[in-house]
Amino acid sequence: MPRLLDRIESPLDLKRLKPEDLPRLCEEIREEIIATCAKNGGHLGSSLGAVELIVALHYVYTSPLDRLVFDVGHQAYAHKLLTGRRDRFRTIRTEGGLAGFPERHESEHDAFGVGHASTAVSAALGMVEGRRLRGEAGKVVALMGDGALTGGLSFEGLNQAGYLKRDLLVVLNDNEMSISPNVGALSEWLTKKFASRTFDHWRRTAKDILRQLPRGPAAIEAIRHAINATKALVSPGILFEGLGFRYVGPVDGHDVQGLVETFHEVALCDGPVLVHAMTTKGKGYHPAESDLATRGHGLSFFDVATGKPISKKPPAKSYTDLFAEALCDAMERDERIVAITAAMLEGTGLIKAKQRFPDRTYDVGIAEPHAVTFAAGLACEGLRPVVAIYSTFLQRAYDQIIHDVALQGLPVTFALDRGGLVGADGKTHQGAFDLSYLRCVPNLLVMAPADENEMRRMLATAVEHGGPAAFRFPRGSGQGVQLDAIPRPLEIGKARVVRDGGPRPDVVVLAAGTAVHAAIAAADALAAREAARRRPVLRPRRRVRPGRDGRGVGARGRLRLGVPGGVRAARPPGRGAGAPTRPARPVHHAWRREQAARPARDRRGRRRRGRPRARRRGVRRRARRRPARRRVSVVRSRQ
Repeated sequence: MPRLLDRIESPLDLKRLKPEDLPRLCEEIREEIIATCAKNGGHLGSSLGAVELIVALHYVYTSPLDRLVFDVGHQAYAHKLLTGRRDRFRTIRTEGGLAGFPERHESEHDAFGVGHASTAVSAALGMVEGRRLRGEAGKVVALMGDGALTGGLSFEGLNQAGYLKRDLLVVLNDNEMSISPNVGALSEWLTKKFASRTFDHWRRTAKDILRQLPRGPAAIEAIRHAINATKALVSPGILFEGLGFRYVGPVDGHDVQGLVETFHEVALCDGPVLVHAMTTKGKGYHPAESDLATRGHGLSFFDVATGKPISKKPPAKSYTDLFAEALCDAMERDERIVAITAAMLEGTGLIKAKQRFPDRTYDVGIAEPHAVTFAAGLACEGLRPVVAIYSTFLQRAYDQIIHDVALQGLPVTFALDRGGLVGADGKTHQGAFDLSYLRCVPNLLVMAPADENEMRRMLATAVEHGGPAAFRFPRGSGQGVQLDAIPRPLEIGKARVVRDGGPRPDVVVLAAGTAVHAAIAAADALAAREAARRRPVLRPRRRVRPGRDGRGVGARGRLRLGVPGGVRAARPPGRGAGAPTRPARPVHHAWRREQAARPARDRRGRRRRGRPRARRRGVRRRARRRPARRRVSVVRSRQ
């Protein structure tokens, strides 16, 4: 039998199906998602749990005339399959293929690009207001997960939406991992009654009649309180009613025909409406549903029949696992240390700390600003908080890092996982900005380890440091180096020569973090070539001062190269501080090895083909004789 999915090239084709065909279509979409995630990886559980919701929304609303705004985008795989990207879906998260999250440049149906949580309501409300001001037609729907409600930004959007009273539909995808579950048949019955056209017509008619009576406004208020009290007895919607939304739910988020009926009803309602749909994360795939920890959130590269991973075991432990073990050991030795993360217990490895030290490990939800200020409060009471957050997500707490921690000099440690390139998750998750946005923060010690043993030592350094400190480490496996039994703190401010080019080197390479290994390999290749002066050169961030462990080789080398570990924050040479500059370009999704192998580009985004002008010390413009082999020193900077 031909697949229904193969007949859908746009949401208009979906509308041609009969309602009774939709359950079969949902099963076909699930099969496609499972087969693709098994090969490419991805966010399996979230996408499987939202299939019926997305099918019903596209069946009722007309995209792109009507805007569908996703929160995070983990749920958007079915959306991509229904909006003209079915033939390319197997390329998702690969170089040159579809992005793993909604992308405005990828399709007109992707109303808002998103990779971080809690943004949907605010963005959708802005679209509603923008269309009102421009006199344009069309509905706007925000689809958010219950986890997004742990972020304050969601409530900021809900608060203003309730105040403005605009026509906005918010669909809350509650996958039973955060918010209260369904509470029975009475709630289902009341949900259908409160969302029906009959009830809506009765409500408007009664209000029109009562307004004409002497005590009409008081009677309207009394009836409203009675309805809310009744709903509060059997549903969790009183919070949203208090914010100014009409609450509809809970409804069965996997009954696609029932969802179509509900969305048809609420589409006729005035003002903001919230539909609370109960779903199961990983729905339809037993290995994901049986994963009680994450419900297959990031289940990748697996055998479809069993759900078991098929990837080869890495040669060494990951930086994340080694960090978690080092932190647990430190918490064992020092009772002042507490661990904090933002909805990433598994991702940052702190699940181990939670199991061993449940009273000293905190998961604050998707609330990075709160995590940092909470840590600042703990530090004020003599504790040593360690905040473990992905590099890309710590951007959301930048004001708190400066104002609440750094300016007060509080001893808070920031452990930034996924520093640098992260691979298939794409531009919204690259940890490319941390070195730039942290280095300008006053009082903050910034570190980047070259290997896992140095990472453990940097954790010890940060905890013993009397002020704020941060260190970032990459995704993936460590170098496999031998680990010290008890990590010793490092001496702050010292660099290290890892490849000596002699007392008068021709080239000095400055590197930080794990980029030092690529720098050593490049130096070995450079030393064997005659045309060292023809290689691209980047100005280093910082000179190694004489007398330090770097022994001033940076001052003696005639050609200096810098190996960056992220986006460089500096004005172009030869331009004034106020001169406009071309914006940096994001790094798009691909495997990490492919991202790292991409050719260097100039400020205009063009591939470097010629010979960039090198910064030489004591070298005249005319050609000079050089030795057959280049004397190259590599200086490793920790901070």
